Amino acid sequence: MRIAVTGSTGKLGTVVARELRAAGHQVIGFDAEGTRGPGFVKLDLTDYGQVIDALGGVGDQHDGVEALVHLAAVPAPGIRTDAATFHNNITATFNVFWAAARLGIERIVYASSETVLGLPFETPPPYIPVDEQYPARPESTYSLVKHLEEQMAIELVRWNPKLSITALRFSNVMNPEDYAEFPGFDSDATLRKWNLWGYIDARDGAQAVQRALEVAGPGFERYIIAAADTVMSRANADLVAEVFPDVELRGELGVNDTLLSIEKARRELGYEPRHSWRDS
Repeated sequence: MRIAVTGSTGKLGTVVARELRAAGHQVIGFDAEGTRGPGFVKLDLTDYGQVIDALGGVGDQHDGVEALVHLAAVPAPGIRTDAATFHNNITATFNVFWAAARLGIERIVYASSETVLGLPFETPPPYIPVDEQYPARPESTYSLVKHLEEQMAIELVRWNPKLSITALRFSNVMNPEDYAEFPGFDSDATLRKWNLWGYIDARDGAQAVQRALEVAGPGFERYIIAAADTVMSRANADLVAEVFPDVELRGELGVNDTLLSIEKARRELGYEPRHSWRDS
């Protein structure tokens, strides 16, 4: 496919663009940062005119795309002011969704977030492992936008029955060079309790994007995307007993299995993490 990837110079976007190209797809990267060159267009995603123009075709770069991967955003709370984060992220997402629908691009995969699960879990989760079954619990302006983006997608596919939008609720994205810090987490279970000790290797994030592009049907679906394990060497039973002693346990926790359930992504997308910090 010819695929537009927004946020193509970011931490996850760089890897997604690389892996999609390696799989044989033609990738056109869109971002506010970067140097013009083959396969990249610099643009402001908060400007709808630029977005629909870029998706429709840019000079000798491309004359239209078949799919859209939307990863561009202020990537976490606290980087910019709450209002700036809200206005940037919701506007950019509306623009790319709306422009894609107007241009007849029927396959969209985008970055939602684990934060909609209730991070940083100052209020404990309703049960562990967490999954996609309980209502969103945004606890920051950043997370509020992610929740609103999912609601927007639900309505857009209702209006456009052929449209496919897949929300990937990525956990904390890591590259191999980040893994040197992981052994230090064991000394304090609360250091990483904010996302149930989860993470996602960027290469497996790219795998999830590719699987969604290949198999997702019309309509909207959301998936938690995490590594198969936690960031901790300590056993899950010990961690949960110490930090979330009163939370309901649903099923086996495993010794170090992810507590951000990826069973739906495994079952429906064929997603299977291949990378772990334990192998580094």
